[in-house]
Amino acid sequence: EESGGDRKMRVMIKLKNDLRLNDLPKHIECFDNSNLQGTNPVSAMVWFMNSLPSKKDYRIFTPKTVEGPDDFATMHEVITRRYTRLLEEEAELPDLIIVDGGKGQLSSACDALKAIGLYGQIPIIGIAKRLEEIYFPEDSLPLYIDKKSESLKVIQHIRTEAHRFGIAHHRNKRSKGALVSELTEIKGVGEKTYEQLIQTFKSIGGVQRASLEDL
Repeated sequence: EESGGDRKMRVMIKLKNDLRLNDLPKHIECFDNSNLQGTNPVSAMVWFMNSLPSKKDYRIFTPKTVEGPDDFATMHEVITRRYTRLLEEEAELPDLIIVDGGKGQLSSACDALKAIGLYGQIPIIGIAKRLEEIYFPEDSLPLYIDKKSESLKVIQHIRTEAHRFGIAHHRNKRSKGALVSELTEIKGVGEKTYEQLIQTFKSIGGVQRASLEDL
């Protein structure tokens, strides 16, 4: 019977072979941009080690130089920020970078890696949602991995996790924004009162349900 460790190793070897990598992809980082209704764009980065999520290493990036929803510019900025920082900290670089998207997103990420001198040092791929095509830099035609393959399932899992993490943060950020505007529109509620209300009741629902005695 195959142990968990054996399965992880087998999946990584399969992924290495399917993606024509030189090294085992033990440390994988995946990026997904999300902007629900074009507001509060964020980019989520998830980190997988030995085929498992390392949630303490997840990161959220809020674009600083991009105006409005621009997927390609956001990808360029986020890749630049992430790997410039790792270089500055002399931290471990991933064995594989996955970007959610097709040629455009991959091209933006590659341009960012070129600008910081890392292009060619870290394998990078893009996964396009519609047909689950895998794009490689400088290859015009995508790679199609067998839909039942464990390799594709791992890549899909990582991409889905990045998407989930980005959306969860996005909802959290949006609800906080709604909370601030809803409370501060109440006559007589300034920033200080708002902070006290939230600290006491934790949410807008809590404030709405509170009786005058509570206040």
